[in-house]
Amino acid sequence: MKTIGLIGGLSWESSALYYNLINKKVNEILGGFHSAKCVLVSVDFAEIEKLQKIEDWDSQNKIMVQSAKQLENAGADLIVLCTNTMHISSDEIIKNTSVPFLHIANATAENIKEKGLKKIALLGTKFTMEKDFYKDILNDFGIETIIPNEKDRGFVHDIIYKELVQGIINNNSREVYKKVIQDLEKRGAEGVILGCTEIPLLIQQNDVDIPIFDTTKIHVESAVKIALKSK
Repeated sequence: MKTIGLIGGLSWESSALYYNLINKKVNEILGGFHSAKCVLVSVDFAEIEKLQKIEDWDSQNKIMVQSAKQLENAGADLIVLCTNTMHISSDEIIKNTSVPFLHIANATAENIKEKGLKKIALLGTKFTMEKDFYKDILNDFGIETIIPNEKDRGFVHDIIYKELVQGIINNNSREVYKKVIQDLEKRGAEGVILGCTEIPLLIQQNDVDIPIFDTTKIHVESAVKIALKSK
């Protein structure tokens, strides 16, 4: 079994979910007393959130690269970044480490392609929705991406930062997300990417009519598949 390296703390709520799901998946496949071989570097999200507010991506890149190098030095065989937004730093991580990096958007795009969908809604932080680092990968797979209007993007972003990253699950916020998704479906979305690792804490498949793509679950399953693949 390969050792999965996790960059966490972005937020710790979703990192805990990653750890839980990875170990459950390994045990589901191998049975008995099996659990995953993991190493974790967890950053202080307050530092990241402060840098995100001023969009200082260079400083965030340095933190992500440093974290990836710590995992490399600790013996990780692959690196998993337990967040969507900070995949903005993926190119720098790949450039500065020799350990294979599992990109969440690649794993998600492969899953969408398997289901034959062509037009997908993307929810996440405003950075994930508005910047191209995620949409470009989906486009490479022949998938068109649509995002909420500006007002709805604000609602989606604020609920993530003011509630979900702090472990607050609000039924009113669930209704807001459901309405946003319904509006995207009317615009032709055949499915919706839950492109923030905290969103599955709020939205599940039975909340909406179109298929959801839980990026946390997809990322985890891809990581475990690699970790258990024979050399």
